Amino acid sequence: MRYSDADLAEFREIIMKKLDAAKKELAYLQGLITRRDEGGDMDEARYMTMEDGSVSMEREQLSQMASRQITFIDHLEKAIMRIENKTYGICRVTGKLIDKARLRAVPHATLSIEAKQMMNK
Repeated sequence: MRYSDADLAEFREIIMKKLDAAKKELAYLQGLITRRDEGGDMDEARYMTMEDGSVSMEREQLSQMASRQITFIDHLEKAIMRIENKTYGICRVTGKLIDKARLRAVPHATLSIEAKQMMNK
């Protein structure tokens, strides 16, 4: 029991679009982090002491967002591998097909709604 090649092609397209957007977002976040790390000129440095905490906190938030984006990209790339192996859309707990609507909403899902609910109990 698996999805047809046509279905897999549809999911592949959805995932590739999300993967492209996620990589662009990651590049943007990394650019912001780099700019924050480079800092400013010496005039700015004189006035930074009060803002050091907020700058550090902002850098940490950006780093966390970038880390989450890297994890999301990894999940999407693994979903592409499952498509290539023709195992995409099969719940890793129940072995049943994951609903198409769920896969369209969360294309890297590896659990059916049923399995997810069982795990959350």
